[in-house]
Amino acid sequence: MILVFGKTGQVARELAAYEEVTCLSRNEADLTAPAACAAAIRTHAPAAVINAAAYTAVDRAEAEEELATVINGSTPGVMAETCAALGIPFVTLSTDYVFDGKGSSPWHPNEPVAPLNAYGRSKQVGEASVRLAGGAYVILRTSWVVSAHGNNFVKTMLRLGRSRDRMRVVADQVGAPTPARAIAKACIEIAQQLKAAPEKVGTYHFSGQPETSWAEVAAEIFTEAAIPCAVAEIPSSAYPTAAPRPLNSRLDCSTLERAFGITRPDWQAGLKDILQDLGERA
Repeated sequence: MILVFGKTGQVARELAAYEEVTCLSRNEADLTAPAACAAAIRTHAPAAVINAAAYTAVDRAEAEEELATVINGSTPGVMAETCAALGIPFVTLSTDYVFDGKGSSPWHPNEPVAPLNAYGRSKQVGEASVRLAGGAYVILRTSWVVSAHGNNFVKTMLRLGRSRDRMRVVADQVGAPTPARAIAKACIEIAQQLKAAPEKVGTYHFSGQPETSWAEVAAEIFTEAAIPCAVAEIPSSAYPTAAPRPLNSRLDCSTLERAFGITRPDWQAGLKDILQDLGERA
């Protein structure tokens, strides 16, 4: 059995589809109480643990950085310590937001991090805590998660696009949407391989391809869903947010493919599947 922290998030919802998975809600494992999460691991005695739970309210984290840092920082570290003590693999999700977004080259997993916002800093703390714990762990950084579940860019564009003739969408943030279904599949594969090959421990990247901008993603959504809404490209400066976003979210995923044989998903194909699930495919 693989124990998953998270039940309602985008990736957790996709992980729940696997027969060998047991998902824990926040009522069953309080993410603000690291010791409770450690106790849950000991009680379930799983073959592996995947942490798909997180504080993900990026803008609100600017005012709640302490809470975000417990959930995204301290708790994953204690989970990793518990797994290391029990000799079981641990996989946890992180984010492209640990980088400052400078330049235009894809970020390699070993490059220095310099988060621009509280959410990114909380995830940086979590990464450091997991590495310090040791054991058979993988930190999987991903970007721009999309699915048919929860709140995400695809669902927001569908809702707003149907009520407007024109949408202003940021065009200078470049990265790639990553389908939650593909992330879930990658996490399962990594957990299974770590059990047999713990030397694959480390930090890896996994994101969709090809690289694109949010404006281009919005245009693709409207095309695939046959929504007659035009996209006006704007710079990030024209859409200020409480938490600054990195402009360059390109991720170098080559080490993941070499170590685990996991290739990057096509985000456009993933988008079609999401729209199909939502009944929005034209």
